[in-house]
Amino acid sequence: MFIYNISLNKTLILKCIFIIIAIILICMFSYSIYKIYKEGSQSSDSCQINSDIIKIDSSNYTNILKETHDNLDKYLGKKISFSGYVYRVSDLSDTQFILARDMIISSDLKTLVVGFLCNCKEAKNYESNTWVEIVGTIEKGNYHEPIPIINVTKINKIVKPDECYVYPPDSSFVPTANIF
Repeated sequence: MFIYNISLNKTLILKCIFIIIAIILICMFSYSIYKIYKEGSQSSDSCQINSDIIKIDSSNYTNILKETHDNLDKYLGKKISFSGYVYRVSDLSDTQFILARDMIISSDLKTLVVGFLCNCKEAKNYESNTWVEIVGTIEKGNYHEPIPIINVTKINKIVKPDECYVYPPDSSFVPTANIF
């Protein structure tokens, strides 16, 4: 039979535990600061600009739509690329259409049409509800008020994507049901 007599230095153990906890807290704090900085830099620009073209997809569509309307002068002359369906209203010219998406505004899947007004020489070639992908430049236009208008430089017909709906902008959306 062996008997071990181990003497533990309680002060040393407490110091080690304190140091380990301090290291863990410092790591968590550093990671939190990094995430806040990273998200802060993304939300201040709100758009991801790659190769000098603002790329819009279902996840950032309404955030970019809102950002460009709120800060139009900041985005003048920027190139933009995104897809949607051709939507027309009666007071648009023959060279104009709205490149639209359906934004879900309630839990029972009610939608609202949102989009960018586009100016395109070939607009007549695309029927309403045709899905297209465009590349264009953001310009200042007027449709009942100053708004961004996309001057289309490239347009291609596409198949309706699997993710065709978009969602309200982050934290600032007011449902239209609450307005009326």
